[in-house]
Amino acid sequence: MRPQPLVKMANEIARFFENAQGDDAAAEVAQHLRRFWTPAMREGLLAHWRSAGAASGLAPLAARALACLEDSPGKAAR
Repeated sequence: MRPQPLVKMANEIARFFENAQGDDAAAEVAQHLRRFWTPAMREGLLAHWRSAGAASGLAPLAARALACLEDSPGKAAR
């Protein structure tokens, strides 16, 4: 899957959760991605984020959620 639709969806999810308190917002977005996205979708977005960095098009909260996924060994693919 091309990264742009994934970026758009991740940013929409981040916008929905942006009112959560503090670091909880990033954790909520990460949890949503774990629950409702396929492993291929998560891995595709993570690969795009790793390679593009700040130019990925991800909202800051969406990027923090991906960092949460990366910080949880083995959980990004589940």
